[in-house]
Amino acid sequence: MTMPPRKLSLSALTVLELTPPQMVECAALAGYDFVGLRLLPATETEVRHEIIGATPLKRETLAALRDTGIGVLDTEILRLKPDTDVAGYAPMLDTAAELGARFVLVAGNDPDEARTADRLAQLCDLAKPLGLAPSLEPMPWTDVKDIAQGARIVKAAGRANTGLIVDPIHFDRAGSSVETLRALPREYFGYLQFCDAPAERPADLATLLHQARCARMMPGEGGIDLASILRALPDDLPLSIEAPMDEWAKTATAYERAKRLREATLAVLGEVYG
Repeated sequence: MTMPPRKLSLSALTVLELTPPQMVECAALAGYDFVGLRLLPATETEVRHEIIGATPLKRETLAALRDTGIGVLDTEILRLKPDTDVAGYAPMLDTAAELGARFVLVAGNDPDEARTADRLAQLCDLAKPLGLAPSLEPMPWTDVKDIAQGARIVKAAGRANTGLIVDPIHFDRAGSSVETLRALPREYFGYLQFCDAPAERPADLATLLHQARCARMMPGEGGIDLASILRALPDDLPLSIEAPMDEWAKTATAYERAKRLREATLAVLGEVYG
């Protein structure tokens, strides 16, 4: 079996020390097809880039995209909380579309599953004219904890321009099964995140969060069954390489890490499909 062609994207979280235009340039130098850009910070303490709206940074990012030919696979991060006003995300969606993004990453932070599905549907309606697909990423510490729950919400939302994002570390830590993955509609999946992590699952929330945000592993060097996840999904999905490794970042540049992660990913794909 020959390895299917795969488009690779450099996720923002992998090189979070860079500005968006620097991320674009890093992705191009390291041989990626796409980049993922974080337009809204994931936490209160994370750096916020002034990129939404008519800003100099957005113009600089657009110029970098034009100069390099790199595409934007996804933009981050929209959170659906109990008090979220979905219309308030319109400026972010407009900027994502202007940057040429395909997907918008969505986290579920509302314990009311029906309300989450309704808000996701509203978000999809806002995003549809812009050619964007808001996609839900289950994470075990959020209110959308695993793939099965995420699939219920996507189904209830009832919109064609939504789906699920599988991240191997979250998939594994939530105890999700590849059988569940294999049984879901293929159209739920537009791309797949990629990383590795230790086989032993964290016993507490602090360690779970630390691993996910700061201490993942290079694909093929951890204990997650990446091959089974890959085989359970369509074999032409773009891969967004999301592997924040803070210790490694102390001694290696963003470019060095991005290049090495790309090589490791291609090696895993070669083993699975070779």
